[in-house]
Amino acid sequence: MSGPSLQGLLLDLEGVLYQEDAAIPGAVEAVRALQARGLALRGLTNTTTRPRREIAARLAGLGIPLGAEALFTPPVAAARALHDRGLRRLHLAAAPALAEDFAGFELVDQAPEAVVLGDLYRDFTWERLNRLFGFLRGGAGLIALHKNRVSRRGAEIALDLGPFVAALEYASGREALVVGKPSPAFFELALADLGLEAAAVAMVGDDIEADIGGAQAAGLHAIQVETGKFTAADRDHPRVRPDLRLASIAALPALLA
Repeated sequence: MSGPSLQGLLLDLEGVLYQEDAAIPGAVEAVRALQARGLALRGLTNTTTRPRREIAARLAGLGIPLGAEALFTPPVAAARALHDRGLRRLHLAAAPALAEDFAGFELVDQAPEAVVLGDLYRDFTWERLNRLFGFLRGGAGLIALHKNRVSRRGAEIALDLGPFVAALEYASGREALVVGKPSPAFFELALADLGLEAAAVAMVGDDIEADIGGAQAAGLHAIQVETGKFTAADRDHPRVRPDLRLASIAALPALLA
């Protein structure tokens, strides 16, 4: 992988460009420098607690120049998957604010054709999971907005959506359609929007499995940053090796110069 051979970058957001309520040091300057060099940029995130409009507003508030049109989110991918399958009635088991990303669908609490599952965090109670299990037993399909094992919640690495997706798959005997990272379809959607081949694009992320492993499986280069969800154990991951590893995205423009 070399600077001149790259024409586009997919940038993970939380943990790469910002953490909590602050931009990663040097991230704003890095994005501007990469844009100035003519690289096509897209923000690729597994965030399932905010609609795309709010994510774009948050980035703008931090000074990060990526608008809504440059963001790919799991709800956007899920809406496309539902539309392609002719499914209209869905139960949204996710943050209520995501309803705006499913405009045109019928959001129901009884007899859905599909369950769209996002990060419910503390609302992942037995009662909620059992209700979703009942929908699946009744014939509803399961669309998972991603299947990450862990996420950073405050200062800790904690359970993310993936373990709950796996629990419902195991109990129901039904496989979820996963539309976020590391789903190959999610990366292919971003590449199609860029109009670039996978070999000309690199993913920059902090998650060794969802970002790095997922991108490499889709044929992209992958750069891991040592911020966000990165831990020292990633250096000895049994299956995934990034093409490059950097202290943070702040180092990327100089590397590609």
